Amino acid sequence: MRVLLVEDDEPVAESLRRGLKRYGFEVEWVSTGTAALEHEGPYDVVLLDLGLPDTDGLDVCKTLRERGDVPIIVISARSDETDRVVGLEIGADDYVSKPFGVREVIARIRAVMRRVQPRSPAADAPAAGPDRYGTRLTVDRKAARVHLDGEEVALAPKEYDLLAFLTEEPGALMSREQIMEAVWDANWFGPTKTLDVHVAALRRKLAGAIAIEAVRGVGFRLEIVKDEDGIEGRANGEHGGEGRANGQNGAAGRVNGENGAAGS
Repeated sequence: MRVLLVEDDEPVAESLRRGLKRYGFEVEWVSTGTAALEHEGPYDVVLLDLGLPDTDGLDVCKTLRERGDVPIIVISARSDETDRVVGLEIGADDYVSKPFGVREVIARIRAVMRRVQPRSPAADAPAAGPDRYGTRLTVDRKAARVHLDGEEVALAPKEYDLLAFLTEEPGALMSREQIMEAVWDANWFGPTKTLDVHVAALRRKLAGAIAIEAVRGVGFRLEIVKDEDGIEGRANGEHGGEGRANGQNGAAGRVNGENGAAGS
């Protein structure tokens, strides 16, 4: 899907570009209203900032709407209700207030595209079920639910978002920056200790089904634990239990032997 991004704040634009490209979007970026109006396209959706250096974004929105029906999503730091209402009334299809997360923008793009595109026979087919990872873990992205061995696992909202993101590409190494942009906020600044806390929570709650490897100085890699590993782990646990039982029986024997010696 081709996106025209109209944003004068370079750090925000670059962060949003990286996030969108990671999800397969093609992004063309311009930083002024004039450049947006002169851009010949083609593009499938416009992400439009209102605070442009050369003209008001609302005027750009109005002109683009007069030219055609390409979906327009306003992204702006203007959170005043009047700006949102005016933007929607002059032709914007949706409005996202800054700061925002990349995943929120993608969700809004997809929602807008579903509204404007005609339904196809495939769209009327039954929705796909939960995604399965190995034999133990399922992630139902439609219902935002996770099950381990058939039992639902209670995850905090960000724990779920982190798991959903990492399981999109099992085995892929994701940098801290990529994860923070996708799960927390495209404009996140500050320590990323919260990421480590959430990773630790997932390791604890989904132990035996996934392994999240920390790559020092880079980020994290999620691996699905293979069935053989799980079976082996259970077998080792059983052997350990037998060993402990044998040890306890041996200890009991020694105690009985000592008692017998004392009695004689």
